[in-house]
Amino acid sequence: MSGAFSRRALLSAALFIAAVPAPPLARAAAGEPMVLPVHPEPLTAETAAGPRRFTVEVADDDLERQRGLMFRLEMADDHGMLFVFPAERRRAFWMKNTPLALDLVFVGGDGRVRAVLPGEPYSTDTISPAAPARFVLELKAGTAKKAGIAVGDRLRHPEIDRIADAG
Repeated sequence: MSGAFSRRALLSAALFIAAVPAPPLARAAAGEPMVLPVHPEPLTAETAAGPRRFTVEVADDDLERQRGLMFRLEMADDHGMLFVFPAERRRAFWMKNTPLALDLVFVGGDGRVRAVLPGEPYSTDTISPAAPARFVLELKAGTAKKAGIAVGDRLRHPEIDRIADAG
């Protein structure tokens, strides 16, 4: 009876472990993309050509910022990921494990675009402007240019406005 109980207990434990989702770092190691919930408010870029709106996922903790758009194979033209950092300073990104070519829009704590730089798929080269940033918006490559996003433009989103309007 104890042998049957032990086998049953082991089988139950194995089924439980199989049913529990892998932690985010394990999923990253397996090459699965992280998909965050879309923020209910759009991000708006106030450009010379008029406002441009984007749906965004917000990466606002260390794990989410580390993972970003890694392993993501596709993304809509009007969608992006907004990285929110606790302080304004020089930021450095790379594209390891990121198959999408991206525009990286570096934004100061005042909500103004400081730089727009390209990100090459799978590159480990550092992407870092000279200006400090509090936020970084990642969009599909070419989207910033098509939307008319330029240095000095104001980005509006509750996560940005909360900090920009307080300063």
